[in-house]
Order: sequence, then structure tokens, then C-alpha cells
Amino acid sequence: MPGLSRPLYQMKADFFKTLGHPVRIRVLELLSQREHAVSEMLAEIGVEAANLSQQLSILRRAGLVTARREGLSVTYELATSEVAQLLAAARAILTGVVAGQAEALEQLA
Repeated sequence: MPGLSRPLYQMKADFFKTLGHPVRIRVLELLSQREHAVSEMLAEIGVEAANLSQQLSILRRAGLVTARREGLSVTYELATSEVAQLLAAARAILTGVVAGQAEALEQLA
């Protein structure tokens, strides 16, 4: 298997690079709630169809989402619930960081 010859830290870095785009994060947040058709995501995210398609393709290649065709529509869902857990952990970390920054600013004032 090609990925196994790379150190785990490099694989993790590549994984986080995949997450390093606001549209991809927003897609994963939406899919954390439930599966969505592409048309629903377009309305929610507000980007061009080509941009959304490109970001979905990146997420699919990374194994973070799966897609299924239903007639003319394509529906996406998270490949694993751990992705939703990762986003929740990121939210908790950032909430703590922002609260700490606000507290530090108050102490300076």
C-alpha cells in the first residue's frame, strides 16, 4: 500500500491540508448534520457550481465523503462519523482560544 511507506505525521499533515479550505469545511459541516444533494449545498454555501464540484472532488478523493447518484441528482454524505467529531473538536478548541483571547484583551484594558 503506497500510503504506509510515508510517516504518519506526513499523512496527518496532508489530511489537514485537505481540510484547509473554507468551502470544504462548510461542506463537511453541512454533511455533519445530514446528507445533502449538490443543489442543496449550492444554495447553502453560495459558491459557483464548478467551485463546489472541485471541492467535493477533493473531499471524495481524500475519502472524507461519499456520493451516490439518484437520477439527475448527486447526494453526498460523510464517509465516517469521525469527521463530524473532528469538526466538533475544532469548534471546541477555537471557542476556548477565542475566549482566552477575549480574556487577555480585557486584562490589557
